[in-house]
Amino acid sequence: MNWDDLRFVVEIGRAGTLAAAARHLKVDQTTVARRLRTLEDELGAALFERGDGHWRPTAIGADVLQRAGRIEEDVTALLRVAEAGAGAVSGLVRVTAVGTIIGDYLAPRLAGLYARHPDLSVELIASNDNLNVARREADIAIRLARPTRGDFLIRKLADSGFAIYGAAGDGQDTPNDWVAYLDDLAHTPEMQALESLRGNGRIRLRSGNMRGLMRAVASGIGCGILPCFLADPEPGLRRLSGPQPILSREIWLLVHPDARQQARVAAVADWLAECFAGDGALFRGELQSPTRVST
Repeated sequence: MNWDDLRFVVEIGRAGTLAAAARHLKVDQTTVARRLRTLEDELGAALFERGDGHWRPTAIGADVLQRAGRIEEDVTALLRVAEAGAGAVSGLVRVTAVGTIIGDYLAPRLAGLYARHPDLSVELIASNDNLNVARREADIAIRLARPTRGDFLIRKLADSGFAIYGAAGDGQDTPNDWVAYLDDLAHTPEMQALESLRGNGRIRLRSGNMRGLMRAVASGIGCGILPCFLADPEPGLRRLSGPQPILSREIWLLVHPDARQQARVAAVADWLAECFAGDGALFRGELQSPTRVST
């Protein structure tokens, strides 16, 4: 049995369609279908059933996927052990986090990392999904909650404060209209806080893009509960809820134990810790003096 065929099957199970699996594997759809048929012929059993445009594992397929997933993690671990022996701070490190941290915080600071390690490359993956560190979808993950399970090395990076903001040119201190995340993020602490505070206030805009929400607040569409590290420096916004954040979320760094042994991953993890520690007050949302306070 060829492990490479198993890798294709694992990706079909993960993606749900041949087209999505082909895109991730960077091959054409015909190649994916051929690899699946090869493995099914070797095993003498169908691994997937097709329905509604999706490929769902059969009972045997589910068992194969579970075992193949463990093989994939073992192969990845072997590669990490081999790479750890090199000791050079060079090559690619994949970092995943929510878009605001990726685009607004990390990307502008990369020049400092590259000055320190000129042979290093970084791939920043903006995603709300829990990309699997064990499967090497990312080398380092930054999460807005402490993980409760998984074989990770974890480190707290910062406390991130959130406050209520309105447009800088608007004299209104009590929010009536609001902007909010999309419904699939209604479970987040900031959206739960908004629901408890808005009363009869209308939600005029929902978006999954934080920068878009901030611009909407600055243009007077509605008030919003925004992360202080982004909103406080913005001249178009003013904090309505006073000098103390109304809530705080923890920011955590996750890295697989094997990946932490790689010099390049260790270098990026240490740099991240330095960045967040140096900007701790910015993330906490500390203000020296109160702005206008809503009641």
